[in-house]
Amino acid sequence: MNVPVQKPNQRPANSNFSSGPCSKRPGWSLDALQDACLGRSHRSKDGKAKLAEAIDRSRAVLGIPDDYRIGIVPASDTGAVEMALWSLLGARGVDLLAWESFGAGWVGDVLNQLKLDDVRRINADYGKIPDLSLVEADRDIVFTWNGTTSGACVPNGDWIADDRAGLTICDATSAVFAMDLPWSKLDVTTYSWQKVLGGEAAHGMLVLSPRAVERLESYTPPWPMPKIFRLTKGGKLIEGIFRGETINTPSMLCVEDYLDALRWADDVGGLSGLIDRATGNLAALEQWVEASDWAAFLAEDKAIRSNTSVCLKIVEPWFVGLSEDDQAATAKKIASLLEVEGVALDIGAYRDAPPGLRIWAGATIEQSDLESLTPWLDWAFAEVKNP
Repeated sequence: MNVPVQKPNQRPANSNFSSGPCSKRPGWSLDALQDACLGRSHRSKDGKAKLAEAIDRSRAVLGIPDDYRIGIVPASDTGAVEMALWSLLGARGVDLLAWESFGAGWVGDVLNQLKLDDVRRINADYGKIPDLSLVEADRDIVFTWNGTTSGACVPNGDWIADDRAGLTICDATSAVFAMDLPWSKLDVTTYSWQKVLGGEAAHGMLVLSPRAVERLESYTPPWPMPKIFRLTKGGKLIEGIFRGETINTPSMLCVEDYLDALRWADDVGGLSGLIDRATGNLAALEQWVEASDWAAFLAEDKAIRSNTSVCLKIVEPWFVGLSEDDQAATAKKIASLLEVEGVALDIGAYRDAPPGLRIWAGATIEQSDLESLTPWLDWAFAEVKNP
């Protein structure tokens, strides 16, 4: 006999658990944008000052070395990654690491668009990461630090050789501001504003090491380079890009919102404070999963488990016995029930991932809201299992 689960009384104060764009910081309101440089050219003195401040504050919060360049580029993290792939690859062989949909997307672009010959694809299933010992130091490496759609991340940068000949190109968009990135191991790092700090979309960040700059100034790819991807002119880096002189017109409203998020990051203790908040959020979910008889982490190995995009699978025998299509439909019903109740928005698993749930646990989420959410997860599962 199935015992019904009572609908919980307490609701999360903030029901936004989307993995991108993720929730705004606690206490955010439109008042935070009052100082935006609107109705002005982004090339004006004030406009350039705002863009430069965004770069400087990013460097300070993340601890990016002084000799690394930081640029604001078009088209979110996708634009930043594509700029790196099109501008840097082809000089030597490349190892492509993929264990979820976004990493697989970069593999597809390198193979199908750039059509490189000397490519090794090193894969792993959702919830796991590839065998990092297979990576070779004389080859370029393209990888995501955190698999946003799988909830699995690399545990550290120890597997990257200090004396490598190749470049490391890292899509860090759901890891930056939540995980400790070893900058000396990363030659190109990309992220977007709408991820961990909850900024607004359409803007990407491109971080280049001196080794990456040297490659840009000494190597010319054999393919035509769209204007939006060009980082050099006359064989020299376009330094203005890394002072806030953007390739295209940025939204100064989005710039102001990013600045607000960076100031909030300082208020909560900088990078260590942000990491602590995300780690505490993951711990709250781990405590619930440990006691659950129906939910488990897609990333079973705690050493590679993401503290931002937490992906859950359903392991209850009734669910496991369903067809794959019915599993997907059931997981969607759970997410839909929670959305109808207004307690959790956008927590369905990514479309290419195994059926389940994905809950954002980054620093802009309050731990108390996750603790209020977990009884609702139990209620929704019981409602779907026993309609």
